[in-house]
Amino acid sequence: MIEVLAIRAYRKLFSAQIVALLGTGLLTVALGLLAFDLAGAQAGAVLGTALTIKMLAYVFVAPVMAALVERLPKKPVLVAADLTRGGIALMLPAVDQAWQIYMLVFVLQSASATFTPAFQSLIPAVLPDERQYTRALSLSRLAYDLESLLSPALAAALLSVLTFHELFLGTAAGFMFSAALVMTTRLPATPAARQEGSLWRRTTLGARIFAKSPELRGLLALNLAVAAATALVLVNTVVYVRDLFAGSNADVAIALACYGAGSMAAALSAPRALDRIADRSLMMSGAALLGIGLAGTFVLLATAGPWLMLLGLWVALGIGTSMISTPSARLLRRSASESTRTYIFTAQFSLSHACFIITYPVAGWIGASASQPAAAAALAVVAMISTAAALKFWPAASKAGAEPASRKG
Repeated sequence: MIEVLAIRAYRKLFSAQIVALLGTGLLTVALGLLAFDLAGAQAGAVLGTALTIKMLAYVFVAPVMAALVERLPKKPVLVAADLTRGGIALMLPAVDQAWQIYMLVFVLQSASATFTPAFQSLIPAVLPDERQYTRALSLSRLAYDLESLLSPALAAALLSVLTFHELFLGTAAGFMFSAALVMTTRLPATPAARQEGSLWRRTTLGARIFAKSPELRGLLALNLAVAAATALVLVNTVVYVRDLFAGSNADVAIALACYGAGSMAAALSAPRALDRIADRSLMMSGAALLGIGLAGTFVLLATAGPWLMLLGLWVALGIGTSMISTPSARLLRRSASESTRTYIFTAQFSLSHACFIITYPVAGWIGASASQPAAAAALAVVAMISTAAALKFWPAASKAGAEPASRKG
């Protein structure tokens, strides 16, 4: 990984990713406090609506924006998206109505839906060597996991000297610094995509490529398994810890840290593992681990198992999600040409987030209306069916991911 960071262009882009992620983490904390300030006990409804708007922007806006900016150079697209996000963050402290939060969140997340797929599709051009690219994917996964651990701590430290309104300034600063890093990065020349056809045809191009490719159909099914495990952890950890185990807020943080630690451990191990085994083998093993972990959570809840069992299961779920997520971009890269790369990465961004529109309600609504064991069982079934579908869609004889990188040409 040190070898990859020695490449100046990638090092600057990775730094831009980190500061933008920290800005996003601060935004999450500040937005929750703003919602409580405006709505009090109804803050959960405000945040729930805002998160739904976020997912809708990711699912529906991303492919449209990819088609609209296809002929533009990547650098101005990325910089404009960062500046838009920074500008919206500066506007949020002036909000005094819930509908204003919804409108600004939609614009901000639409900019994120433009930035992230374009950024992800740029990295293969910066790192054409597959070995280096694999290590970059591990670094990217580590960045996401570290953000989930560090952003709340950073927010807490800043809130000791700042108001939550001023926390939005940190969010804006993160996006502005990200824009500056991208602007000053020397990027490789890449031909502008020039797809023929209507806006609708170009908007749906990535999804149509997914539908035709066995590897990408398998990835789509695995995305649902990842969403099942992630939804259980993000939605219900606080319920399990505070209600079922009578734990503290610190215990909630410990449980989430176990999940993040599992994910980071798998991300660090993935490059060497992928030198020896195929992408498919690693990803299917991760999916099997998710099914087992979710089934284990059902057993834990149904039998009132011990606290340490929950922590162990969260480590296992973190490992399983990272075993799927870390290599996934390698499949996208292999399935793409220069002219379709952005569309394929955008389709993965949209379709993977669409899975959460299914799993978030399952985790939350079934847990609240039926029981927590029922929610865990339902998500375990989702993960197992998704894994079976992935095995069917992506047969072992398929070329992409059939061999480890070290054994290919």
